[in-house]
Amino acid sequence: MTPTSSSLRRGGRQALTPWMFLLVPLALLVVFSYVPIINMVVYSFTDWDGVSPDYTFTGMENYVEIFTRPELFKVFVASAYYLGAAVVQIVLALYFATVLSFNTRFRNLFKGILFFPYLINGVAIGFVFLYFFQEGGTFDTVLGLFGLGGGQLWLGDPDLVNVSLSGVSVWRFLGLNFVLFLGAIQSISPELYEAAELDGAGRWQQFRFIIAPSLRPLIGLTAILAISGCLSVFEIPYIMTGGAGASETFVIQTIKLAFRFDKTGLASAAAVVLLVIILLVAWLQRRAFPEERVAS
Repeated sequence: MTPTSSSLRRGGRQALTPWMFLLVPLALLVVFSYVPIINMVVYSFTDWDGVSPDYTFTGMENYVEIFTRPELFKVFVASAYYLGAAVVQIVLALYFATVLSFNTRFRNLFKGILFFPYLINGVAIGFVFLYFFQEGGTFDTVLGLFGLGGGQLWLGDPDLVNVSLSGVSVWRFLGLNFVLFLGAIQSISPELYEAAELDGAGRWQQFRFIIAPSLRPLIGLTAILAISGCLSVFEIPYIMTGGAGASETFVIQTIKLAFRFDKTGLASAAAVVLLVIILLVAWLQRRAFPEERVAS
């Protein structure tokens, strides 16, 4: 039986319909994502100052400067603090998600309390904690109530500033990971918990043998997001310290190169290096957890 012309037209329209829906999103993605990335890569091989319409191609000179100036990579020391904070954040989020997934009194209240900081604008959080960590401010007052002293330069001491800033990031982003973990835990079949309870398994055994294996792909995803996030921290340190006192991050340094020193070409090269590092970390994580490819 040969297909008629009407059925062929109908099949053609059906095949074309998904692409019509994807046309606008793809166009926006190309215009506002891929084209700027391509321009950034092109500018990284130039001496463009970000203002002049003229620029000169300098080859690999910007990349050579990045890798031959140690001070440009010292900013990753600050990223190490945020990486440690991300580990604490993931552990706390997993703990609270596990506890509140069971029948706990006031659990809806605690869910709202944990997730609320993530809803606040990052600029507002920066200003709130700027006053919170001031000498003689709220934090020193609270410590004084417990007889722990105060008067520390939480944002002025190079040994304390990154600890303070990374603590703010834990408070802000804890709710996001908490919601992700909680949703994944609640999607586990209740029959597994019932069977585990019949076998005499306690909460720890249920977490170890039911919850943790189910969350393995999600934990891998949050690890990628944590590493990429600690490398691209910007809002909190920029607002609270402006990158002063050993708190400068790679992104803040890149912005200073572009807008303060008019070295947009060098800043573009730094941004490309950061992009490559993040992609490399994601690739290594996928290699370290090959079973996640099967799950996805």
